[in-house]
Amino acid sequence: MDVAQLQASLSTHFAPWVQDLQLSVVEASAEGVVLRLPRSDRIERIGGLVCGQALMAISDTGMALALCRHFGAFRAMSTVQLNSQFLKPLVAQDGLAHTRLLRVGKSLAFGEIEIRGARDQSLVCTATTTYALL
Repeated sequence: MDVAQLQASLSTHFAPWVQDLQLSVVEASAEGVVLRLPRSDRIERIGGLVCGQALMAISDTGMALALCRHFGAFRAMSTVQLNSQFLKPLVAQDGLAHTRLLRVGKSLAFGEIEIRGARDQSLVCTATTTYALL
């Protein structure tokens, strides 16, 4: 799946509240995908801090798209584990989630995500994921 196909799948395979985040697929490769989370008052707390729920949502969505890219089509899957480490706040800028598939087996897939500020490239969050492939 290419960038355009992955972008289209955001509106067909993800919940309306995920669609409300206005995520955009920036890159897609065999290693993973890069998603942009645009700055929005809807996901910011006092002082322009992006809430952790939005960072976890882009992590989970990015890895699901990386798996779609890997398989060449949307495939039923379920998040088994999503472990996030919030290193510093994402403030007053878009976020970029860089996903990387670590291992894709017959029934489980593993990956990692780094979220960086789009403007300053500062590392704000890392996450690891495990998915059940259904």
